[in-house]
Amino acid sequence: MPTAIAVTSADLVLPAPDRHTPGAAVLRPPGEADLEGALAETSALLERHGHLVVVVPSWLPPATTRRLHTVRAILETDRIALLDLDLPPLGTAVLVRQLRQLTVCDFSPGVIASAARLLSHYIYAGALLGTVAKLDRVPVGLKAHARSWSPSAQFAVLAHPAPHLAKLPPASGAGAATAPAAGVLPPGPAFATHLTFARGQLTSDWVAAELAPAWQVQGVMENPLPADSAGWWATPKLVEFAAAIPDVSVLYQLVASVRREECRWCGFELIGNRCGFCSAPLTAPPATPPPQAASAALPARSRTRSRSRS
Repeated sequence: MPTAIAVTSADLVLPAPDRHTPGAAVLRPPGEADLEGALAETSALLERHGHLVVVVPSWLPPATTRRLHTVRAILETDRIALLDLDLPPLGTAVLVRQLRQLTVCDFSPGVIASAARLLSHYIYAGALLGTVAKLDRVPVGLKAHARSWSPSAQFAVLAHPAPHLAKLPPASGAGAATAPAAGVLPPGPAFATHLTFARGQLTSDWVAAELAPAWQVQGVMENPLPADSAGWWATPKLVEFAAAIPDVSVLYQLVASVRREECRWCGFELIGNRCGFCSAPLTAPPATPPPQAASAALPARSRTRSRSRS
């Protein structure tokens, strides 16, 4: 059986892009299962899959994070990787889907675990917000704070890989998409992606109607909004989005292009400069190329390819 990918909430498990991609295990939080139950379900996953890669977002409640570390410590196993991630909720779900896709490839558990840091560089995660008055995840200037008090205000915000915030021009009508303006659209990926979005309490088609064409995405998919999104973005008035590489063959090529090392502490294979299972740093110079260098393994967007042929 392939390495198991685990999350702490079912809304981080997006629909599989194909029939080969496995699902993810959902580990129950402390409020839903006692320690004995958590140990039993984790042991069963290890027995069935051999290794377990658990995604641990930075916005998890401290009690949930402590439970994960406690379970691993009590089981005294080196076959559980706890991956600390700092992506918005929908971006986290997209990365989880990519890790699920990689589990059917011929990568070792150590490579799959350490690939999360590499793949996160290629996820463009943001949101359309009705207010940024309480937003603390992205730098917000005084002018944007002041504009947030307007009932019709909307802001295009990119949190990852680089922060970007701009106020959208007024829409022509309720629910209408706004026209793109210079400096408004967040800078998009230079490689082929699909766009996943999820609606909160904000009525707008801007993400699908304006952002997706501007970013030249190859597909658009809507999913339910993760439960933690409103808290992460500090408002329920939002439409969250994340653009990422959808093709497992491209993901495979990207990960396979990075030199593999052996962790001197636990012996797992790794890519990059830190082991995904024991978090021990690589003593040699970092093996993972910077995102700009690794991007050479990615196909350009369709428009870029067509220009190169002309």
